[in-house]
Amino acid sequence: MTMIKKPNIPASVITRDAAVIAQPTGNLYESVAVISKRARQISIALKEELSSKLAEFASTVDNLEEVFENREQIEISRFYERMPKPTTLATEEFLNGEVMYRRIQEEDNQ
Repeated sequence: MTMIKKPNIPASVITRDAAVIAQPTGNLYESVAVISKRARQISIALKEELSSKLAEFASTVDNLEEVFENREQIEISRFYERMPKPTTLATEEFLNGEVMYRRIQEEDNQ
């Protein structure tokens, strides 16, 4: 699994214009649903990636080397903590046109 690059997105809160978010789909609530689903995908990917990296440090034996491994674990954890939240990443992707989505059309029963 490849590591998700830390994009150049601020981790702080940004005020967004609702009209800009609604523009790609024509409906604010539909846009928020698309962003929400993408954020969930990003969150799952990040969680799996972090778990696989931390699993490398799993050990049943207590020894002196564990102190040095803990430093590496802490650095990995800090990297993920400093990353923007999945909702921020998903919103940026959506607004940049990087998220593909489709509408499920109801079939006419005529």
